[in-house]
Amino acid sequence: MSQEKQIRHYLESGGRISGISALDKFGCYRLSSVIFNLRDKGLDIKTKMIKNGQKSYAEYYLENPIGNKNQLSIIWDIIGKPYLV
Repeated sequence: MSQEKQIRHYLESGGRISGISALDKFGCYRLSSVIFNLRDKGLDIKTKMIKNGQKSYAEYYLENPIGNKNQLSIIWDIIGKPYLV
């Protein structure tokens, strides 16, 4: 399964992801590129900026995650875009 699909599944199941967690969980070095592609495919991904001392980083999430990621993934793979029932 591609990194993009893995990250999509993770977000759809209610997960929140940052660059460090994407690297740790999925081996993804270019999270912002994956997020861009998922947004381009219709996913409404939100960004929250987190401050940690003088540093800050982006955390991405879906405001209304779907829940049943397996069912949604099958539909997405068939029609090529998110489909809400």
